[in-house]
Amino acid sequence: MSVAGIETGTAPHAGGAPAVRAAAVGAAVRSAGRRSYRWVSPVAVVLVWQAASGSGLLPARLLAAPSQIAATALDLVRSGTLPTAIAVSLERVLLGFAAGAAAGIVLALVAGLSRAGENAVDPIMQMLRALPFFGLIPLFILWFGIGETPKVLLVALAVSFPLYLNTFSGIRGVDGKLAELARTLRLGRAALVRHIVLPGALPQTLVGLRQSLGVAWLALIVAEQINADAGLGYMINDAREFLRTDVIVVGLLVYSALGLLTDALVRLLERRALGWRREFLSR
Repeated sequence: MSVAGIETGTAPHAGGAPAVRAAAVGAAVRSAGRRSYRWVSPVAVVLVWQAASGSGLLPARLLAAPSQIAATALDLVRSGTLPTAIAVSLERVLLGFAAGAAAGIVLALVAGLSRAGENAVDPIMQMLRALPFFGLIPLFILWFGIGETPKVLLVALAVSFPLYLNTFSGIRGVDGKLAELARTLRLGRAALVRHIVLPGALPQTLVGLRQSLGVAWLALIVAEQINADAGLGYMINDAREFLRTDVIVVGLLVYSALGLLTDALVRLLERRALGWRREFLSR
């Protein structure tokens, strides 16, 4: 009886493993199916676009066909034009982002940790934030010439504002009870910032980081109008002079792809840095 009981008791367990695996496979298939639905509308747009171009409804002088754009992208890669342009633009973005991120976070700390700092920094940042980039180009050329410096500084200026605003908001949103705990533990100013303020403001800072990376690519397009002789912006401007809509679209698609890639990297950093938060663990 006991042996039979053991056999009877273990039979459902042994037979349950395939059922669990089948359920997991089914869930994965359903999840993949839901993700594939997101590609339906983009693929439909490309197909309609190709049909309109092939039938002559959409002239090539206005917008090249997707097949022509793909062929042009392949030619630009083979000739080395596109990789070189991407490398130059990436260098400008990385330099500008590093400078702007550092400035934005430091200014947010100054403004967020004291009322005097806020009165000194915040009005200036709000006024600068309202300035149009194109309006700054003539001044930047007069101040810094037509080399790489004005391009990098325009990107840095654009990057600093989202990081400043979000980090400032995060600092001011830190729970006051934590500050009381720091005083009870007799933490110094530096320890307070390191162990309480910065970790508490980190979620908002990472939001600002994502926004800043998006703004950096937008600012780069403006910055590369300044007497550029290389980069994606230069490639697009040169194509505009010759009405090469295929090259223009290739450049814009590369901008979009680079923006998505950098955003994905920040999302990965966000998940790792905020793994202690339950809402991020459940994603």
